[in-house]
Amino acid sequence: MTGRSVPAVLPPSLRAGLGLVAALAALVVVVLGAMYAGHSRPGTVDRWFVDPTADSVRPPWRHVALATDFLGEPAGAAMLVVAAVTGCLLLRRPRAAVLVVVGVCMAVGTTSLIKSLVGRTIHGDGNLSYPSGHTAFLTALALMLALLATGRLGLGRTAGTLFVLAAALAAGAAMGWAQVALSAHYPTDVLGGWCTALAVIPATAWLVDRIADRIADRIADRPVDRPVDRVADAGRQERP
Repeated sequence: MTGRSVPAVLPPSLRAGLGLVAALAALVVVVLGAMYAGHSRPGTVDRWFVDPTADSVRPPWRHVALATDFLGEPAGAAMLVVAAVTGCLLLRRPRAAVLVVVGVCMAVGTTSLIKSLVGRTIHGDGNLSYPSGHTAFLTALALMLALLATGRLGLGRTAGTLFVLAAALAAGAAMGWAQVALSAHYPTDVLGGWCTALAVIPATAWLVDRIADRIADRIADRPVDRPVDRVADAGRQERP
């Protein structure tokens, strides 16, 4: 048995569709980053929604926004990742567990890198805002769990792609609303974070599958040193 019998974290039927989505999302991230590089104020598109520097939400919705924001903070994010990894292991999907850890690191790391390159700020020069790391994190986690669910449910190309994108949209919209409502990010920062996750996770899932398959194939190709063989070899060596 080789690693090919292990379910892929990126179902083959979804690779083409999600690959196209990832390419378009990466393009959006680059375009928005170029548009708002070095800016410290909301753009025209941002003002269509809300003034991000104003306190735009009141209790009880403010409590909801704060609770949602907590899921993207280090403590809340760690709790979600541990829960997701534990669930993957209980379902005997070690590849999915690896993807959750690697995918989260890639999504958050990519947003941090882009922030330093773009240099867009909010509420002061020290608050880098583009893209939203909170939005990228929750979107990435929802996307990875949706890929796991798609594989287990055996969804086809169309249904699987729609399910994965719907999960990513729901998570991104929830966290994005919280970030804008709490004046932590501009709306275009949220869009950039959402697109960052869509660009990074499919590529990361494909890479995890490739590496896992190669490792499993190498292990399967190794000759098995059985006890019977060792006894036979010892007997041949004892003969005059």
